[in-house]
Amino acid sequence: MAPSAPLLTVRGSEGLYMVNGPPHFTESTVFPRESGKNCKIYTFSKDGTLFAWGNGEKVNIINVTNKGLLHSFDLPKAVCLEFSPKNTVLATWQPYTTSKDGTAGTPNLQLYDVKTGTCLKSFIQKKMQNWCPSWSEDETLCARNVNNEVHFFENNNFNTIVSKLHLQKINDFVLSPGPHPYKVAVYVPGSKGAPSFVRLYQYPNFGGPHAALANKSFFKADKVTMLWNKKATAVLVIASTDVDKTGASYYGEQTLHYIATNGESAVVQLPKNGPIYDVVWNSSSTEFCAVYGFMPAKATIFNLKCDPVFDFGTGPRNAAYYSPHGHILVLAGFGNLRGQMEVWDVKNYKLISKPVASDSTYFAWCPDGEHILTATCAPRLRVNNGYKIWHYTGSVLHKYDVPSNGELWQVSWQPFLDGIFPAKTITYQAVPSEVPNEVPKVATAYRPPALRNKPITNSKLEARNDKSPDLAPTPAPQSIPRNTISQSTSGDPDIDKKIKNLKKKLKAIEQLKEQAATGKQLEKNQLEKIQKETALLQELEDLELGI
Repeated sequence: MAPSAPLLTVRGSEGLYMVNGPPHFTESTVFPRESGKNCKIYTFSKDGTLFAWGNGEKVNIINVTNKGLLHSFDLPKAVCLEFSPKNTVLATWQPYTTSKDGTAGTPNLQLYDVKTGTCLKSFIQKKMQNWCPSWSEDETLCARNVNNEVHFFENNNFNTIVSKLHLQKINDFVLSPGPHPYKVAVYVPGSKGAPSFVRLYQYPNFGGPHAALANKSFFKADKVTMLWNKKATAVLVIASTDVDKTGASYYGEQTLHYIATNGESAVVQLPKNGPIYDVVWNSSSTEFCAVYGFMPAKATIFNLKCDPVFDFGTGPRNAAYYSPHGHILVLAGFGNLRGQMEVWDVKNYKLISKPVASDSTYFAWCPDGEHILTATCAPRLRVNNGYKIWHYTGSVLHKYDVPSNGELWQVSWQPFLDGIFPAKTITYQAVPSEVPNEVPKVATAYRPPALRNKPITNSKLEARNDKSPDLAPTPAPQSIPRNTISQSTSGDPDIDKKIKNLKKKLKAIEQLKEQAATGKQLEKNQLEKIQKETALLQELEDLELGI
């Protein structure tokens, strides 16, 4: 029997509710809509069978399969919820507060037994960052970072600390995925001239100078991100500094390191300078994709030897997302970019589609490996909130726009365990859709800033070259050529060519000024280009007016 389509959970000013997944998209009866604006949090269990949410008064748990309410807890201030991997424990966190007389506050991290509803243990957890304990997938092991050391519990007995990993000052740790033997990656920041380092250990072998499976140290690190592959054979470490001392980047400076449990380690050589925007493992655990470099950014797939396997070239992108089965990769430009997506078949390195999800603040693959969710959510963007469901071939199958006076805060798929949905053969033909194509915005003439408040004095200003760099590519039928935008001409090919080149230079200057306005550090030659704007504007105006 085929699994049911994953549900969508939607949280916003219209309340908290669920929507049936592809192909129906009707409101689900699994969860009665919780109206009002007080729902601050929700979460599914890892297998998608349990759902918990907080409505400002209580935290409730329901069984998604039979729609039954399992438990209700009086936790009006809870802002974080998470289930343990096998649905044994619900962890809740509320902001830590101290008493007015300065005495220690009450424990704010609670661990509840999902079966009985009893509180197994309460801890004081002051920071929201890394608030939740980390479990191994079989729940044999559970770990917390307490006062810069890692405490380990076994079999959900939180009254006994079975083991501790103590180094001079552990800032962060990540447990490996998968079954026993369990491994842990720990990060210790550098101090007093000593380098920062990441070490890999196998639980519970923490003692002695040679206990670590692998060690990688580096001087340039104010913070790190550690990413285990699915098979727990290696960790990728993105090491970041808050400030780039060379002045080349507003983002600070990042380096990418590879550390394997067999002791091997390497610096991943990225062929273009600039920020590292995203790094993701393929679910195969044999390759990873990095998006990096000053815009337009490069994207490259590397193997376990850290050798480049395939280079996607450059483009307006800052994120990468492998499908659950690992055979499709989406490269995307969200945030301050325009939402272009490139959908790639990574078995054959062939481009499948290039949809555009403008103003997107969120992206997620559906567990079925076929559908994609993009959304525009508040508070990141407070206008044009809504979400879309796509097929990876580029078709929009469902679209929901929040009313103009409303906001969308969160939307996500119901999770399913790996293997529930089988991988399907990749198709390149866009699947049919009843959602009408959006009318592309009419391209208007580029007008230099100095001319924008002046009347149009010449019909040539209505013209626009379709190759100008800020025109977002809109999906078009293959039979329609893209260079059909009409152009007025002066009748003099040399003058037309000069006007075209001047507009191109001015557009590039405008983009550089926008980058500088966001705080990006420009290079010397870029600053010199900006200084030429006035002269270029005058030259353009003279040509346009036929002087």
